[in-house]
Amino acid sequence: MGTHYSGTESETNTLNAFIALMRATESLNNRLNRHLADADLTVSQFGTLEVLHHLGPLNQRTIGEKLLKSGGNITMVIDNLEKNNFVKRKKDPHDRRAVLIHLTPKGKQFIEEFFPKHLEKIKEEFNVLTESEKINLAKLCKKLGLQR
Repeated sequence: MGTHYSGTESETNTLNAFIALMRATESLNNRLNRHLADADLTVSQFGTLEVLHHLGPLNQRTIGEKLLKSGGNITMVIDNLEKNNFVKRKKDPHDRRAVLIHLTPKGKQFIEEFFPKHLEKIKEEFNVLTESEKINLAKLCKKLGLQR
């Protein structure tokens, strides 16, 4: 479904691209989020586990920046992951004022087992695109995301 706005060709094209992008994003997220919900994870919890798995221990501010989440939101996410024994807060040995978030053995085992399954779900969703289309989509999204 495109726009019903009757403006210039550029305005109509812009609105139609925006609508298509938002609808595709929502639809894709809804399908993938079911997989996360089945594992009792929120998107932010999964993102936190995934970033710690791939980048190692980080402070909460850096995690928030990577996930585009506010400090308060990340604090709650870390609190909940800590309650489930997936992460642990530890003082940074190089900066006594800083705290780093580490995966616990349970968290490490969980994300190592879960990530490949989630990746398979993502791959299934993207199977409708050719490899060239995936590359072009990534470039276009990056270009759009870097706008300020």
